[in-house]
Amino acid sequence: MKHTYQITGMTCGSCEGKVKSALQKVNNVTDAEVNKDENSATITMSKHIDIRELQIAIGEKYKISATQHNEALEQTKSWFATYKPVLLIFGYIFTATLLIEMLSSTVDLSRWMRHFMAGFFLTFSFFKMLNLKGFKESYQMYDIIARKFPTWGYIYAFTELSLGIAFLIDFNPVITNSVTLVVMSISIIGVLQTVLNKKTIKCACLGDVFNLPMSTVTIIEDGMMILMSLYMLIT
Repeated sequence: MKHTYQITGMTCGSCEGKVKSALQKVNNVTDAEVNKDENSATITMSKHIDIRELQIAIGEKYKISATQHNEALEQTKSWFATYKPVLLIFGYIFTATLLIEMLSSTVDLSRWMRHFMAGFFLTFSFFKMLNLKGFKESYQMYDIIARKFPTWGYIYAFTELSLGIAFLIDFNPVITNSVTLVVMSISIIGVLQTVLNKKTIKCACLGDVFNLPMSTVTIIEDGMMILMSLYMLIT
C-alpha cells in the first residue's frame, strides 16, 4: 500500500532528512520518500497507518495532510481488514445458530443465546489450543490474573472449552452462566485497562494464530458474553 501526503514546514535539506527518518521509523512503514520542493511524502506501508500517528512521528514543526486519498475510507478499510477473522467467526456462528433457531417450531431467545455461546467458546478455545504456550504468553501481558499467575492462561483456555461444551449440552444453566459471568467479568478488566491506557498489545482472543491488536472489538466481544450470561441467569 502506497500513499502520497502533503507535508508543510520543510525549509531545507536537513528538514527533509529529519522527516524521512522519522517516517521510516513508524511501525508498518516499509519505505518513505520525501521531497521538500514539492512538500510531499510518498509512504509505502504494509497496512494503512492513521495520519495522526504519522503526525506524531514527524513532530509539531511539520504538518502532514492527505490530499490524494480519503483518510476516513482508508481507515475503515484497514479496520475491516485487521478484524476480518473475528468478524467472519462471529458472522458464521451468528448465522448458523440463527438458522437453527428459525428451523425450530418456536423461536426462543435464550436457546439461541445458549447455542451462540456454545459456538463462541468452542471456536475461540480451538484457536487457543493450536498454540497454548503462545496464547499464555500473549494473555499474561494484559489479563489481571495471568500477569500474577501465568498458569491461568492454560486454565482459561480449558475453561472456555468446558463452557462451550456445557452450553452445547445445556448443563446446569445456573452454574454454566454464573461461571461465564465471573470469568468474562474478570477478563474484561484487563482489556479495559489496556484499551483505555491506549497500549498497543496483541489480543489473545484467537490465540497466537492471528495478530490482532487489542481494541474496543475485544471489549464488545467480552461484553456480549457477560450480558448474555446475565440475561439467561435472570430469565
